[in-house]
Amino acid sequence: MNISEQRVLITGAGRGLGAALARAFAAEGASVVLNYCHSQAAAEALAGELGPRALVLRADVRDRVQVDAMVATATAHFGQPINVVVNNALVDFAFNGDARAKADTIRWQDFHRQFEGSVQGALNTVQATLPGMRARCFGRIINVGTNLFQNPVVPYHDYTAAKAALLSLTRTLAGDLGPDGITVNMVSGGLLRTTDASAATPEAVFDYIAANTPLREVTTPEQFADAALFFASPWARAVTGQNLVVDGGLVRD
Repeated sequence: MNISEQRVLITGAGRGLGAALARAFAAEGASVVLNYCHSQAAAEALAGELGPRALVLRADVRDRVQVDAMVATATAHFGQPINVVVNNALVDFAFNGDARAKADTIRWQDFHRQFEGSVQGALNTVQATLPGMRARCFGRIINVGTNLFQNPVVPYHDYTAAKAALLSLTRTLAGDLGPDGITVNMVSGGLLRTTDASAATPEAVFDYIAANTPLREVTTPEQFADAALFFASPWARAVTGQNLVVDGGLVRD
């Protein structure tokens, strides 16, 4: 299925990386559901920019009832089910290494919050859209990960642990859903210049990353979004269960 034929749910699409993902899919002609939890004004402004193929819907991805309602509304609006999900939503996290919770102060509640956002949120969107994907024997699930698995330069303990669990879910879902024509992959970026979440990052950190990256630059949200388009495109029809690191070559794994 070409991207122009797809109906794409992007969680956390109101701002930052989510907005870049939405613009990328819309530019290829996809119908896009702009999910948000708190960023209503930003999501509505983005929908105005993208035009009539964009639909703004609020849902906290941690709440299955809200996710089911969002998917039902989107399906009715477009007249066809969602067949691509990009799990991008990030719950209450800022990339500021100086302010991070360290080993002696971090609480289990911090881990639980990130696991709810990354893993429970992804499970909810997958289960809510699965019937529609199975009916067409076609689906693309794209999870947003991190290169901190391979390069934990800043030990964001809770965030990285949750994303590692999401990578595991990516691989097990790929095996489970492959017979239904559904692929499940992850795109893992490094620090992106610049999203709302990375706005708190000191400039010296961006400079350090650029100096140690083969391309001598920090990856942008738009460059990251290109990789997500690949996984949704026909060119990736034989690719599933994979984690593609998109960080300009900082991590070479």
